[in-house]
Amino acid sequence: MRLSKLAEGIKTSPILTLAAEINDKIAAGEQFYNLTVGDFNPSYFPIPEAYRTAIIDAYKAGETNYPGARGLLGLRKAISAYLKHFGKLDYDIDSILITGGARPIIYAIYKALIDPGDKVIFPVPSWNNDHYSHLNSAQQLLFETHPEDNFMPRIDEIRKRLDGARLLALCSPLNPTGTAMSRKGLEEICDMVLEENARRAGKEKPLYVLFDQIYWMLTFGDTVHYNAVQIRPEMRDYSIFIDGISKAFAATGVRLGWGFGPTDVLAKMRSVVAHMGAWAPRAEQAAAAKFLTQTDLVEAYMNNIRKEIRTRLDGFYKRFKALEAAGHKVTAIEPQAAMYLTVQFDLVGKTTADGRRLNTSNDVHRYILDEAKVGFVPFSYFGASEDSTWYRLAVGTCTVDQIDDIMDSIEAALKKLS
Repeated sequence: MRLSKLAEGIKTSPILTLAAEINDKIAAGEQFYNLTVGDFNPSYFPIPEAYRTAIIDAYKAGETNYPGARGLLGLRKAISAYLKHFGKLDYDIDSILITGGARPIIYAIYKALIDPGDKVIFPVPSWNNDHYSHLNSAQQLLFETHPEDNFMPRIDEIRKRLDGARLLALCSPLNPTGTAMSRKGLEEICDMVLEENARRAGKEKPLYVLFDQIYWMLTFGDTVHYNAVQIRPEMRDYSIFIDGISKAFAATGVRLGWGFGPTDVLAKMRSVVAHMGAWAPRAEQAAAAKFLTQTDLVEAYMNNIRKEIRTRLDGFYKRFKALEAAGHKVTAIEPQAAMYLTVQFDLVGKTTADGRRLNTSNDVHRYILDEAKVGFVPFSYFGASEDSTWYRLAVGTCTVDQIDDIMDSIEAALKKLS
């Protein structure tokens, strides 16, 4: 073989592949709605104006040299204050690491903690834990979650996989579902982790928890984001958090993320990131240091983006529930957080207008793509079973005015089935 076994086993992201297929159709002039990638159209969701201006000013001021392996001191101070103000979390500058987006933080966590063959527990659907496990030759201990639990993990499913596990990877609010973990659910997990590490003390490597909370600022209505360290302060020794500006501030392309956790783990993660050269650009860091300390501007932006995202999510949700009430085999879970709506197309066994039977979930997915001209992401792309009937709908690239057009197209496609 010309390539390593690891390289031979790497799979292309099916989400990005699907998005590229749809974008090619749009570029060719076809009327198509792309609700696949968790991105924002800057025309509808621009980054904060104060942050944009600060980035430009930073470049003009010559902020173009290396930012340092930890990230700029001013930004780490700003993030520490930001976490304290908005999250009631007390993390000092030595517990914070800046990277070029949140992905390098996740990769560095795996590299810092996982040896080949180590066990990683994660629920599915979830984003990319299968790929990160592969990149680190880890043993994947995945399990499926259920719609009746809002696709949140059950404690018994985690517990039965604890033996010898090195890492538990969790995300809340969850990509792809747009749902959030309850306080009770998180309390149970924290108590289990603390109990397990007390049992292991001095005999086995500890169990760490990777908490991806990149969507934590985007919660709606009565939904509350709970943090493990808030609930159980003892979890500080075993928790590494992923965060950044990509989602809360619609800055997916700016590439500025951060992680925070135990200083000894962060120190090794810093070395991994340094050897990768996965630093965030200096100007973007300097600008974020300035913007994040302006709490009134941050709050104003957050209030607006939450309103804009929720308006879209609620619009799609109401239309899906209306279709369900009309007898179509579709439904949706009421949105709680993030920029995603969980929808179901339970259409296997239906027959199309030209007499084709939809025998598989893939047939259903292709029918919605080809007939309704709307792109969703199947939960199977997030590790769920191939016969899952659930999908992710992302709202960051559409306008409010487009909702009825999209749903009318879906309704027309559904009415052609028998």
